[in-house]
Amino acid sequence: MITALVSGFLVVHGLLHPGTWTAPVPSGKPPPFDPGHSWALTAAHVSAAPVRAASLALSWYTALLYVVAGVGVVAGSDWWAGTAIVAAASGLVLKTIWFHPWLTVGILLDMGVIVAVASSWPGPLY
Repeated sequence: MITALVSGFLVVHGLLHPGTWTAPVPSGKPPPFDPGHSWALTAAHVSAAPVRAASLALSWYTALLYVVAGVGVVAGSDWWAGTAIVAAASGLVLKTIWFHPWLTVGILLDMGVIVAVASSWPGPLY
């Protein structure tokens, strides 16, 4: 049961990354979050198109890592924990460079993954 819950969480959380960055913008309303705007890359005078492309690429990379970690949990592998840490770190980089208060829950979830893996929680997976 724990294996299914942890694996499901990793996969779903991972797939939310590209879902958030590729969500359609309703016409006539300002988007709640703009993947073409990064406070860090705007300060470096990078235009919106490369910023958007980089955010999409990093969101898909993060999703892939989370899905691989989830599959590793189901397979009972030893490497899933390291993959989950890299996925969470990638998610934190993504949410830091493209920070928006709307992404705070995702930041907390990524930090939770790092803390859980670092403390070997839940025990039956190790």
